[in-house]
Amino acid sequence: MPLVDMKDMLQHAYAHGYAVGAFDLVSLDFLEGVLASAERARAPVILSLAESHFEYFDFELMMPAVETAAKRASVPVAIHLDHGASLNSAVHAISLGCNGVMVDASHTDFSENIRITKAVVETAHACGVPVEGELGYVPGVEGEDAEHHPGELAYTTLAEARAYVERTRVDFLAVSIGTVHGRMKGKPKLDYQRLKQINEALSIPLVIHGGTGLSDDQYRRLIANGVTKINYYTALADVAGASIRANARADRANGYTVLTKDVQDAVSAEVERKMRLWGSAGRAAEVLSRCRAWMPVEHLIIYNVDEVDEAHVEMMMAEGRRVLGAIPGVREVMTGKAVLENAKYHYAWLVRFCHPAVIDSYREHPDHVAFADKLFRPVAVDRISIDFNIVETEFSVQNHHDIAGRRDERR
Repeated sequence: MPLVDMKDMLQHAYAHGYAVGAFDLVSLDFLEGVLASAERARAPVILSLAESHFEYFDFELMMPAVETAAKRASVPVAIHLDHGASLNSAVHAISLGCNGVMVDASHTDFSENIRITKAVVETAHACGVPVEGELGYVPGVEGEDAEHHPGELAYTTLAEARAYVERTRVDFLAVSIGTVHGRMKGKPKLDYQRLKQINEALSIPLVIHGGTGLSDDQYRRLIANGVTKINYYTALADVAGASIRANARADRANGYTVLTKDVQDAVSAEVERKMRLWGSAGRAAEVLSRCRAWMPVEHLIIYNVDEVDEAHVEMMMAEGRRVLGAIPGVREVMTGKAVLENAKYHYAWLVRFCHPAVIDSYREHPDHVAFADKLFRPVAVDRISIDFNIVETEFSVQNHHDIAGRRDERR
């Protein structure tokens, strides 16, 4: 299961002098195109979902597809929330399967940025999830002309970077050194000296937003100075749009499937070119051997109740699903009743955690403690519980690759 710990992935890239691409997804064509290029290049990859794009797709519907695709890949994959706006955004993304989150409070003043980011870090780390923070301001909007959203470029300073990382404990830092989100006119002027000083002072993976429009030499110099994650979207949107326009010009009567049939290949070609340029190509096997697998944990309780009726049990279960399901790191809460009347245990809870770290944070969470002490433990006196990792066989992954291979041969 090549869904891996994102911190391990980026620490490997930082130690070995290359960058991993974080490619924003807006459709299944983007998802399949990005992963196809990662497979061809044998490169680690970050599947990124930007909160600013949620108006174009349903995040909750998209995430099961992203997670399924990541799990059946044969290269290392991480799933990342890009430009999360709040603590609630981060908690929601983690509950849906993101194993990396970015909190973007860079538009606030320094102290407020620290306060917001620190809260996200404390919660995410309790779920085993690494956090990217941003310091300084990178103007523009992903996929749009930068001059339409100019803002005021605010460079990351060395002194603030030191204080920010020390006080928030972020795992990765997005820096502002002259790039912009979206398209820009002219060649950006990047402050490499500033980047070099920040890298030498912090020694953590650095991130660049606004990766579109840079020259090959600029990318190389960024990576040489500690940039380990490069966010990339606008160029992908542009090549996808160009492929659709070309099909429209070929025949104005073309329907949706014909118009979009080349999007996946166009995205894939652009992603692969960047993977090879940034040095991540050919690293998959090495990264897989060095990274911890990202494995959810299931918390199972089977129990009997004492001196309460069925209506009380159903009320308790409903309240538990509501309360426990909102605890950070909990992905799902299921309750059930034994099929056979003569079963040794008649009721069950199954709580799915995103990561083993949640076992402790869940147990100590005040909402769990209150529910367990007031509603559950007093009546569930006869119970057994166990926490276990989900172990997946190689069959389903290999079966997918065999089917995909046959499908490619038919093209």
